[in-house]
Amino acid sequence: MPLRPALAATAGAILLLLTAAPSAPAADTDSTTEVKESVTVDKKIRLASDGTVRVSGTYRCADAEGPVFVSASVARRKSDTRHAIGGTLAECDGKKHRWVNEGTTPTPTTLKAGKADVEVTLVELRPVDLLGGMPLPYFHAKLKKNATLVKA
Repeated sequence: MPLRPALAATAGAILLLLTAAPSAPAADTDSTTEVKESVTVDKKIRLASDGTVRVSGTYRCADAEGPVFVSASVARRKSDTRHAIGGTLAECDGKKHRWVNEGTTPTPTTLKAGKADVEVTLVELRPVDLLGGMPLPYFHAKLKKNATLVKA
């Protein structure tokens, strides 16, 4: 086998293994045990008349090597369309912190008051030495939960 295709195949295999590496287990703080990393979301999501959505909750993380973000998305119940609602830089010191994300939907009527599904992820952009420091996502915690959109 010529050298270039062999190197390309090896590099591809390394990238595949790195992206398939296990991440930290997702933690839902509804359990009674103390967890090292977790994320929660408040039951009520604020919806302003101009389409601005405000999602909030708490998080806890530790042992981060790169920047960590709390990201959130909201969808109407039984809808395939999700709307990203901002991102917050997290501090991974092992302590519990509050987070708040705000974002505006494409039109003020995109989301309506009522039942909604929310997803929150605590994701780190962790540098990988084998890739020259290129960051890859590392998931510290994630949560999928039912919530209620309420008019602000």
